Amino acid sequence: MAISRAQLLKELLPGLNALFGLEYKKYGEEHKEIFSTETSERSFEEETKLSGFSAAPVKNEGSAISYDNAQEAWTARYQHETIALGFSITEEAIEDNLYDSLSARYTKGLARAMAYTKQVKAAAILNNAFAGGPTYGDGVVLCSASHPLVSGGVNSNILAAADLNETSLEAAVIQIAGWTDERGLLIAAKPVKLVVPPSLMFVSTRLLETELRVSTNNNDINALKNNGSIPGGYCVNHFLTDTNGWFLTTDVPNGLKHFVRTPLSTGMDGDFDTGNVRYKSRERYSFGASDPLGIFGSSGSA
Repeated sequence: MAISRAQLLKELLPGLNALFGLEYKKYGEEHKEIFSTETSERSFEEETKLSGFSAAPVKNEGSAISYDNAQEAWTARYQHETIALGFSITEEAIEDNLYDSLSARYTKGLARAMAYTKQVKAAAILNNAFAGGPTYGDGVVLCSASHPLVSGGVNSNILAAADLNETSLEAAVIQIAGWTDERGLLIAAKPVKLVVPPSLMFVSTRLLETELRVSTNNNDINALKNNGSIPGGYCVNHFLTDTNGWFLTTDVPNGLKHFVRTPLSTGMDGDFDTGNVRYKSRERYSFGASDPLGIFGSSGSA
């Protein structure tokens, strides 16, 4: 539906002092704190995880050397989505000198809506990371205690029902240090950054930035800070929906990814039949995960 004079009666009357509602500030590109961004030239992208070799056995004197097999473990798929939004202004509204104010005001609103949508799409990967969410290349949800390995074991990138505190954060760091590759070899993974909703920003500051332990009567050092356990500190993602959930990004490569198929573009044209002027904004992208070990999460206790 086009924006018409009937929807904007106040703008046609004298004495109007201000129009408001479209000038709110917006949060920045918070997905860049979590996702690595790559470009794409296809309708979808696939990334395949390979298994390496198992630990080398002892070769007894005179015996033959052992040979191992390499194989593909599983494949992650990124299906790009087209995100588009537009508006139009009626010919009559243009004739009544509303064109300049409407086009300037609502193109800003269009940009804000597109930016907001991208952040919601990105945060949805984490909001749906636990039980009941979509499964990924290895057949389980993003944050799971049972990511299957070719060797027959599992990796866990979740602390079930654990609120963010010193104990849970230390447990997560220790758990990440025990991750293995597909054949059971340790991979020396480390946390990089803590990702929290706004409700946990003050808890995060106390946990990572104080010199001494938090909420104790002991004069102990803050081991998390002293050891540099989470070198990237923390970031707040305002689009996380669980007020108790928290995440750690890790240094495992090819974790959470954002593929850009078509960058944001805008356009306008006139409709011959109606005389209306139409505006549109469009982009095409996908968010997802290849290696789930790129993220660690807890949904909290509530």
